Amino acid sequence: QVQLAESGGGLVQPGGSLTLSCAVTGRSFTGRTTAWFRQAPGKEREFVAAIFRAISNTYYAGSVKGRFTISRDNAKNTMYLKMNSLGPEDTAIYYCAVDNARIILSRLRSGEAYDYWGQGTQVTVSS
Repeated sequence: QVQLAESGGGLVQPGGSLTLSCAVTGRSFTGRTTAWFRQAPGKEREFVAAIFRAISNTYYAGSVKGRFTISRDNAKNTMYLKMNSLGPEDTAIYYCAVDNARIILSRLRSGEAYDYWGQGTQVTVSS
């Protein structure tokens, strides 16, 4: 059974940093796309960042590019999202997701393309 568990969320002041982690059990990362999404109160879930199959193929939403960095450790089956220069607009529940190695690049930013999800971790940016 595949399970994803996020951690690292919390309250941070504007301009601060946080690093989220997502530990995956039951599936190897090899050949799979791993991603982070987020959902703010009253808004739809949105794509944040992804690693498409290989570690070098990273993709970001325009709103976080240059501030967030996605990475993963295949040996530990853990993915990360380092978030810098956080602002109130980054307040949301953050979810990690993994596919079954079937996703195509054109659907990378679609949540429906992913097969497994974590329970989410709250990130609140406030002074």
